[in-house]
Amino acid sequence: MKHLTLLALLGASLVGCAGDPVKLQQNHTYVLEWIGERPLIDNSHLTVTLDDAGRAYGSGGCNHWFAPYTLDGNKLTFGGVGSTRKACAPALMEQEHRFFEALQTVQSWDISPIEQVRFWPAEGKPLRLWPE
Repeated sequence: MKHLTLLALLGASLVGCAGDPVKLQQNHTYVLEWIGERPLIDNSHLTVTLDDAGRAYGSGGCNHWFAPYTLDGNKLTFGGVGSTRKACAPALMEQEHRFFEALQTVQSWDISPIEQVRFWPAEGKPLRLWPE
């Protein structure tokens, strides 16, 4: 594990047990922990699933959302986000809005030294997710 952490810090590719590069899993749900510099509101549950047909979807904490996405190596982009129109508490709605906006700025992804998935915008802090 120390070797993987060192490789990650040096910017080298992370590899799995068989020497394959670590990949973002499709048809697997990830749970969001942070949006940029802010953690999520306690007990809110935001998720991201990337299907193998180029469609992303999940929970925005209040509404279900969906968007097209493109994944090419470590490059990741999302198209326009659509969602259901349920109303929730103002703080949850604000968080969900920040999440949807952040998704549309994503340009790449990686795995952190602590094995957390990160979706990176062109500038600023990433969305940080854990496998569910």
